[in-house]
Amino acid sequence: MSETNNTQDSRPQFRLQKMYIKDLSFENPNAPQVFMPQAGQEPNVELNLKLSNRKIDELHWEVSLHVNAEVTNKKEDNKSMFVMEIEHAAIFYLNNIPEEHLAMVLAVDCPTLLFPFTRQIVSQVSVDGGFVPFQMEPINFMALFQNQMKQQKANA
Repeated sequence: MSETNNTQDSRPQFRLQKMYIKDLSFENPNAPQVFMPQAGQEPNVELNLKLSNRKIDELHWEVSLHVNAEVTNKKEDNKSMFVMEIEHAAIFYLNNIPEEHLAMVLAVDCPTLLFPFTRQIVSQVSVDGGFVPFQMEPINFMALFQNQMKQQKANA
């Protein structure tokens, strides 16, 4: 019986424990003019995403997605429609994760779980700001991680 417990205790464990917004900013600098009907109004979107992580204690890591989005109107000299910044984070329980897999878990598995919730918050904030839902495209965190690993090997 103790062998079974030892086997279970040594298996990798991975759980999302808590999600939270660390920082949120929404600016609508040209309201109410920005809402006036414009024929063929075509927005220009500049979106930046940054991923970070930090160890909290022996078994817990914080993983954060930082999203900066600026939407401007192409037809009106790139007049700002809205600017949104969010840092959405989660605490993950990671136990018995082999060291060689830890970087991938933090850069792929954790943000893959967190991103749909971040995407929903961004969409809802844009609606609450008076705009149509701002839908961020799905992100392939595995491809980003693999590209980052290739770049690190090339630089080494």
